[in-house]
Formats: sequence, structure tokens, C-alpha cells
Amino acid sequence: MSSATQSARATSGSADDDKIDGRKLFTFLCMVFGMFMAILDIQIVSASLSEIQAGLSTSADDIPWVQTSYLIAEVIMIPLSGYLSRMLSTRWMFAISAAGFTVMSMLCATATTIEEMIVYRALQGFIGGGMIPTVFASAYLIFPRSKFAIVSPIIGLVATLAPTIGPTLGGYLTEYGSWHWLFLINVIPGILVTVAAVTLIDFDEPDFSLFDHFDWWGFAGMAVMLGSLEFVLEEGSSEDWFQSEEILLFTGLMLLGGLIFFWRAFTAREPIVDLRAFANTNFAMGSLFSFVMGIGLYGLTYLYPVYLSGIRDYNSLQIGETMFVTGIAMFLCAPLAGRLMQVLDPRVMMAIGFAGFGIGTWMLTGITKDWDFWELFIPQILRGASLMICMVPINNIALGMLPPQMIKNASGLFNLTRNLGGAVGLAVINTVLNERQAFHYERIAETVNWSRDTVNETMTALTQAYSSLGDAAQTAALKALSGMVTQQAFLLSFIDVFWILTGLFSALVVALYFVEKPKPMGAGAGGH
Repeated sequence: MSSATQSARATSGSADDDKIDGRKLFTFLCMVFGMFMAILDIQIVSASLSEIQAGLSTSADDIPWVQTSYLIAEVIMIPLSGYLSRMLSTRWMFAISAAGFTVMSMLCATATTIEEMIVYRALQGFIGGGMIPTVFASAYLIFPRSKFAIVSPIIGLVATLAPTIGPTLGGYLTEYGSWHWLFLINVIPGILVTVAAVTLIDFDEPDFSLFDHFDWWGFAGMAVMLGSLEFVLEEGSSEDWFQSEEILLFTGLMLLGGLIFFWRAFTAREPIVDLRAFANTNFAMGSLFSFVMGIGLYGLTYLYPVYLSGIRDYNSLQIGETMFVTGIAMFLCAPLAGRLMQVLDPRVMMAIGFAGFGIGTWMLTGITKDWDFWELFIPQILRGASLMICMVPINNIALGMLPPQMIKNASGLFNLTRNLGGAVGLAVINTVLNERQAFHYERIAETVNWSRDTVNETMTALTQAYSSLGDAAQTAALKALSGMVTQQAFLLSFIDVFWILTGLFSALVVALYFVEKPKPMGAGAGGH
């Protein structure tokens, strides 16, 4: 055979390896849709908790557990999914996750008590949580590296868009239907995704021998550590942190679980989670960036509704319509992010994204009680566009450069950092809001005294406004004046949070110095 013929065949083979197989792409998109449902359900109930509370006839203290139970269970499954995927294969891991998620969604819709709802939501989060890292891992295992610029924006869009539009979709479903549809909406898509997983996924084979070496002590330690950590972060702010015996108890359990988990991680024959991926500098930095992006992603998804409901008195539907701007910006920027990956150093993309996010939160430091849709419009566009421009290269920096045998396990760790970032971010944000609101209230109250003409004029105007109440007019005026002080203190605490977020994302631009330049993308990694 001539050298020319050999060269031609080699070129042809290389070109074939560099193509995206249509069947694999369709299968992958079905998996992505399953991941979308699992991430969406984190936030879909957030704007509709009051409706669920009324439907289940439960107390305001218990209803947050509809969301908390899901988060705690999901955060335990995410790092475990890598081991289970190797043991069961991608097909059966994903199929079981999708089927279990669908069944639990149906049961959530049939719940008649808060206890039933909490159990079903926990199982929904635990079983369905396996879909998220499995999709991330599959993206970097079945496609050639040269096609990551196409595949990465898809998973980046879903990972950021789903929690962002969750309150919007939830608001529409409860406004025009009932809270049951928050869960029933998953059923038909869940069945289709399960069928697609069983019939189409053939990326790898199971290794049932791993079951014989399953580290039950390591799993128990990880479950106690992550579950307790999530509980402390979710409940700490409302329980005044370590002034609560309950928070102290779960902090102790978290430390005990952590000791057992890390001991087994470094001594077990087959650790439940292999931490060696963190020895890779880019994976470690990518996980750090993912952690902070979790703060920005979930933090602002929480802050906007709190402002719009607490200050502007918006209902869940109005909040959803206002926040939909971010989702549209993400969707439109996904193709741009993919294109930029082909022409820009990923570190430059991340710098642009971090800076854009920081500018958006800096603009919010000027927020007032009168801000509405249009005042929030540009910051929301900056948030949506920046998230997409950041997340795509972060995913590639963290996972795209790892050896194939490390990707399944590393995907679980990587996705865990984003969820933990959101949990830590929400805990810190709630604490800052509470403490700074009390601080600002005291400072403003000190200035509200009768020696100031402005205070007397305001009080006189308010008393006249409530003159129809007769003798109660002055009391009503005092109450209104106190409400004005409270509202202003609330706004100032928001501004403090936005300054912290601005500084955080500015610091990430500096941290890019420690990221190694990725190797150029070529054909090669995928498709087995």
C-alpha cells in the first residue's frame, strides 16, 4: 500500500472521529432534558410555597422543608453518582434516576400532608440528582474535544437557565393551574426521557464488581457530612446560628461525618468519591469558580424575588415575568459563548464574564424602593450573558482536560461545588441581610428625632393623611414612619450584599492568573 493511500485513509479516519454522531447527539439531548427537569425542581417551588402551604394546611415553619429536603438529598447523590455510574453503566444509572424522579414527582402531586411531601421531595431530589453529573460526564466522554464548543454551551445553558426560570415557570403554573402542576409537569417528559435512556444509551458497560467493594462507611460519612452541612446552611440564619442547640448538634454531626468520609476517601480500596481530581490545578480552579458562580446564580435568583415581593409587593407571576429577562439573555448568549470558545482563550472569556457579572451587581448598589422592571433590565441582561460566557469555559477548564477515566467521578465533585456554593451563598446573604438591616435600622432611627424639621414635617403630613382615623391618626402615622425606616434599612442591607458580590467577582478576575492555559482543542476524546 502506498504512503499516499495510507495518508488518505488516516485523514479520512481522523475526519470521521471528529464528527458528531447523530444518534449520540439525540441521546445526549434527551439526557440534557432530564437534567433540566432535575435542576429546575430546585427552584420551581420557591415562588409558590405559600400556595403549597395552603394546600397542605401546614405551618410557615414547616413549609420551607419542601425545598430544603430536596436540596439535602440531591447534594448527597451528586458526588455518589460517579461511582454508581461506573458500577451500573451510564444507561442504567440515568434510566433509574429518570424513572425514580418521575415516580416521586407523581407522588409529590398526591401528597396530602407536609410529612408526605417532605419524604417524597427528599426521594425526588436523591434519585433525580444522579442525572445532573451523569450528563456533564457524558458530554466530555462521548464527543470529540473539537466539538466541546458546541456541546458545552448546551449543558452550560441548562445548568444556569433551569434554576433561573424556575420561579417564573412555577409562578405561571400556580397562577393558571394549581400547585400540583409544579410536579405533574415532570411526568410525561420523565417517561419519555426514561424510555430514551433505556433504548438509546450505549456509551459504556457496567462493572458490577464495584458493588463488592462499595464503601458503606464512606457513604454514611459523606451523607451525614453533606446532609448536616446543608441543614446548617439552610437553617442557620433563622436559628441565630450557634446560639441554637439544633445547629450545634448538626455542626457536630457534620464534623464527625467529615472525619469518617475523608478517612475512608484516603484509605478505602474503592473510595466512594475519589478526591485525586483536585490534584489537577485546572480542575481545582474550575471547581472554585463553579463554587462562586453558584453563589451568584442562586444568590441573585433569591435576592430579586425578595426585593420584588418585599418592596414592590409583586406576586409570584409578576416576579417570574420580571426575572425572565435573565433567562432570555442566557438563551441568546449560548451560541455566542460557543463561538467565543473557538476564537478566545477560555481565561479571557472568564475574565469578561466575571467582569460583566461584577458590573451588573455594582449597578444594583444604586437600588431604591422605586426600581422596577426597566431599572432591573440591564443588570439582569448582564447577569444572564455573563453567566453563559463564564460557565462554558469553566466547565471545559474543569472537566474537558481530564483523562477519560477520571471524568465520571470528577463530574460529581464539580457539580457538588456549584450546589454548595449556592447553599453557602444563600446562608451568607441571609445573615448579612438580617444583621445589616438591624444595623441600618438603629443608625437611621438615631436620626429620626423631633429636633429635625424633616421628621416633624413628615409626621405632620402622615397624620393628615390618616386624619380619617380620628384619634388613631397619630398612632397610624408613627407606624407608617417606622415602616419607612424599616424599608430604608432593608434596602441598605441589599446594597451591602451587592457590594460584597461585586468584590467577590472582581476577585475572580485576579484568580484567573493561577489558571493554566488549556491545550488547543483537537479531535480525540470522545466517542467510545
